[in-house]
Amino acid sequence: MWDAIATGPGMSSWFMGPHEIDPAVGGKIKLTIGDFSEQSTITAWDPPKHLAYETTTGDDGSFHAMEYLLEAKDGGSTVLRFVHSGRIGPEWGDEYVDMTTSGWDFYLHTLGQYVRYFAGRPGTYVYAQLPKAPDGTDPWSLLVDGLGLTEPLRVGDPVRMAVDGLDPIDGVVDYTIPQVREVLGIRGKDALYRFHSSGAIGHHCFGADAEKATKAWQDTLNRVYR
Repeated sequence: MWDAIATGPGMSSWFMGPHEIDPAVGGKIKLTIGDFSEQSTITAWDPPKHLAYETTTGDDGSFHAMEYLLEAKDGGSTVLRFVHSGRIGPEWGDEYVDMTTSGWDFYLHTLGQYVRYFAGRPGTYVYAQLPKAPDGTDPWSLLVDGLGLTEPLRVGDPVRMAVDGLDPIDGVVDYTIPQVREVLGIRGKDALYRFHSSGAIGHHCFGADAEKATKAWQDTLNRVYR
């Protein structure tokens, strides 16, 4: 669990990525996604029990602080206590709602899936932007139909996805909120596929060719939303 939250390859395997981590108090955590980049400073470092870091304060005074506390339990299990605090700026309303409703539930669930099914396998973060859906269409339905999926999608359902340039991908639904239709998680043999209605996909692939996978997914999204 410590490797998953406190190393670059580990964090890139379940959270937004890729990450670079300088492991010490005062060390930097760097995150880059497309045109977005963010840097944080580690404020607590006590392997394998305690990690905390804080993002650089923005011009509007906003910042985010993350804290992870790990406690070993009998039977080889671990309890993770996680706190996200900070200050949001005037333009962060929608992001705050996303983070406190489905956002962290989805990411922490993905962390659990990673350590259960892919522990020790560094993941490649595959990111692609969802194009704007044509006027008068439902973006979520376009995505689901374009991948060859059928709603309703329920946790535990076996699925097969059609992705341009790749063999069909078999997997199982591991996360969904049917009544909301805004996030979807599918666990494959060698990847955790993550779909966000907010405008992007962020997959964690284990052993995949990152460049080929990124192109295949972006081509698929371009086809789906043309």
